[in-house]
Amino acid sequence: MNIVVTGGAGFIGSHLCEKLIDSGLKIICVDNFDNFYSPAIKENNLSGVIGSSYFKLYRSDICSLDRMEEIFSKNSIDMVIHLAARAGVRPSIEKPFLYEKVNILGTMNLLECCKRYNISKFIFASSSSVYGGNKKIPFSEEDNVDLPISPYAATKKAGELICYTYHNLYKISIFCFRLFTVYGPRQRPEMAIHKFTRQIFNGEDIEIYGDGSSSRDYTYIDDIISGILSGLEQIGGFEVINLGNSNTVKLIDLIRLIEITTGGKGQLKFVKNQPGDVFITYADIRKARKMLKYLPKTNIKEGLAKFVKWYKEKRKEGLFNE
Repeated sequence: MNIVVTGGAGFIGSHLCEKLIDSGLKIICVDNFDNFYSPAIKENNLSGVIGSSYFKLYRSDICSLDRMEEIFSKNSIDMVIHLAARAGVRPSIEKPFLYEKVNILGTMNLLECCKRYNISKFIFASSSSVYGGNKKIPFSEEDNVDLPISPYAATKKAGELICYTYHNLYKISIFCFRLFTVYGPRQRPEMAIHKFTRQIFNGEDIEIYGDGSSSRDYTYIDDIISGILSGLEQIGGFEVINLGNSNTVKLIDLIRLIEITTGGKGQLKFVKNQPGDVFITYADIRKARKMLKYLPKTNIKEGLAKFVKWYKEKRKEGLFNE
C-alpha cells in the first residue's frame, strides 16, 4: 500500500512515517520544510527513514495544486494522511491569511487530487481547538463547534467541513481526528513542554499566561500514533473522532513536573492571558475507544521523562540553536 503523508517531516508526521514503514507500507512524504521553526529540526526528524526504499520525499507545498497534481499523477496512491498545516493559535492571529491559505486551500488541493485520481481514503488531522471556549467537559464529538476563537481553530473547523463535502459528493471515506495537545520527542520548539524545558535549561524566566490554573489534555505521541494507525484499518464513511488522553493537567502543575524531571528550577513570570487561548481542553474518548479500541497508555510523568531524555540528547548534539 502506498500512503501519502503530508507534513511527514514534522513532529507527528515523522513518528507516523516510521511506524508505517515498520508495518511494511510505502510512504510518499510531502513537506515544504517551511521556516515556522528550523528546517534542520525537520531534517533530523527524518534521519531514521530517509534512506529507506519504502520512503519517498517530496519537498513541496500543498498550496500548489499543480505540484500536488504532479505528485499524485506520478505515484500509485491508496490513501492520504493529511497532517500538514500552519500550526499555533497565537501566530494565526498575527497571520490569518497565511493560515487560511495553508489550512483551507491546501486541504482542498489534496481532496481535489483524491477526487481526480480516485483515492477513496483520507485522514485529516483536526484539532481540539475547534471546541473553542466550550464550557461542557469533557469535550464530545457531538458538541457544537460553531464558535472558534482563533483563526487557527476556524481553519481546522473549515477543514472538517470541506472533508465532509468531498465525502458527500465523491464518496471519499474520511476520518477527522481532533488531536489534543500532543507532546513527546520531536515536539515543536514553540509548544509549552518544549519551551518550558528549554527555559529551565537556559535559566530563563518562564512566562505563565493567566494564573496558572488553565488545563490541557496532554497526549503522548505514541498514543496519538496508535489511534491514527487504528483508523487506517477502520476507515469508512465520515467520522470525527477525538484522540486525547482524557486527563487534564494544570499549567502550574505541568511546570512543577518538568522541574522535577529536569532537576532544574524555573523563575515564574505571570503575564496576562493571550487572545485565542482557551481555559481547558479535555477529551471525551469514548467514541475512539468503541470504534478504534483506542486506549492511551502513557501518563504525563512517563511522557515527560521520555521527552526530557530526548531533549538532552539533541541539545548535546547541537540541534537546537538556543
